Amino acid sequence: MDFTHIDRNGNAVMVDVSEKAATERTAVARGRIRMSRQCFEAVKNRTAKKGDVLGVAQIAGIMASKHTADLIPLCHRLNLTKSTVDFSLSEESEEKCYVEAVCTVRCTDRTGVEMEALTGVCAALLTVYDMCKAIDRGMVIEQVHLVEKHGGKSGDFSFQDGGHD
Repeated sequence: MDFTHIDRNGNAVMVDVSEKAATERTAVARGRIRMSRQCFEAVKNRTAKKGDVLGVAQIAGIMASKHTADLIPLCHRLNLTKSTVDFSLSEESEEKCYVEAVCTVRCTDRTGVEMEALTGVCAALLTVYDMCKAIDRGMVIEQVHLVEKHGGKSGDFSFQDGGHD
């Protein structure tokens, strides 16, 4: 399989999508941030000094998904019709507390929205880190991945079918 963003001389190129049909495309990405119990409680109870961590992170993720082409070289600028970021909080043990972010992005365009969904998740989790670093600098962002994508020439993808260990 050839890389689509490299020409025969090894130069980086933006893929020409002018011949592709505009179709509905959806992508979902997920990731999480592991944090201390103290930090988790501050997020959950909305007592962090910087304010409503998840509210701000949600807006950051949505904004980032809309600006992916400004952040990732060679990405096409897409007219998104939907971008959402949702959070869930979980506790595996006293030391393993997580905030999980899921970003869902949709558009009708000539290329997919996977990068927009991944960018949204990353920005949301980075915002959680920024707003909570005074409590816990040891937070770890992990397991960021594409969950699924639908539409386009390459067809559908589901992480359970194509994820790597």
